[in-house]
Amino acid sequence: MQKDKWNFDNTYAKLPKLFFTKQNPIPVHAPKLIIFNRSLADFLGVPLQLEVFAGNAIPIGAEPLALGYAGHQFGYFTMLGDGRAYEKS
Repeated sequence: MQKDKWNFDNTYAKLPKLFFTKQNPIPVHAPKLIIFNRSLADFLGVPLQLEVFAGNAIPIGAEPLALGYAGHQFGYFTMLGDGRAYEKS
């Protein structure tokens, strides 16, 4: 993969460790492309790479992570997200 095809800033990976956990994606068995917006991909300069989109490959320069975040939802203050970023007690 050509590094110049992706423009990663990795802003969230620069936050204190409290806010995220480094987490690689879980690979998908036999991924297949169903639909692809070629004009948007061309505009963004993103190459069609099924293995990357499926989480089976990590582009050069990427820093996969899971975010921990919180907010008000339905009148309550809650810890949101999928739970991968929080330490297990």
